[in-house]
Amino acid sequence: MRRVRRGVNRVLLGLIGAVLLVGGAAVLAAGLGLPSSWHLTLPDGWPWTRRDEVLLPAADRTRYTDRGWWWPVVIAVLAVVVLLLLWWLLAQLRRRRLGQLLVDSGDGEGASVRGRALEDAVAAEAGALEGVERADTLLCGRRTAPQLRAVVALAPHADPGAVLLRLSDGAVAHARTSTGLPRLPAELRLRAVRHRAERVN
Repeated sequence: MRRVRRGVNRVLLGLIGAVLLVGGAAVLAAGLGLPSSWHLTLPDGWPWTRRDEVLLPAADRTRYTDRGWWWPVVIAVLAVVVLLLLWWLLAQLRRRRLGQLLVDSGDGEGASVRGRALEDAVAAEAGALEGVERADTLLCGRRTAPQLRAVVALAPHADPGAVLLRLSDGAVAHARTSTGLPRLPAELRLRAVRHRAERVN
């Protein structure tokens, strides 16, 4: 689910970026007078075809001159939209998954374990527990202070308290012991799986 959401976010960002890039290129080409110098035949009503044509005609710029709040509000809204898009982009580019985990091997050198391998091991052990339909894990944080996040889909008749106890005493404890970490903070989210109502005769 997380991978699908990340893919959708990137596709949306790509589409928004493509629209902004095409619009900016059209305005730049009109400002440089490329359509007229290259003798391009553009459709009727196409904006910004002449070098002296402005982005906003005088009628549009002076339409709300009697309202002093109009242009400050427009500029503020556009600035907020740009900041939100930049934040969205940086959130997609930021690497949340921990690639490697530094483990104390006892010889003073230390060893590194792939974060994906530990995630898969915890997810497999959690998914095999009674009352668990599916488990998705993510290792984040720093190499020396990792954190584990897990989303666990519960079976229809599972006891959430019992499942949580088995997870903390089982999969999470085993991951902490096997890596030799003094502590491994874990955030576990339990979700119920939707199921059909059973017919009783």
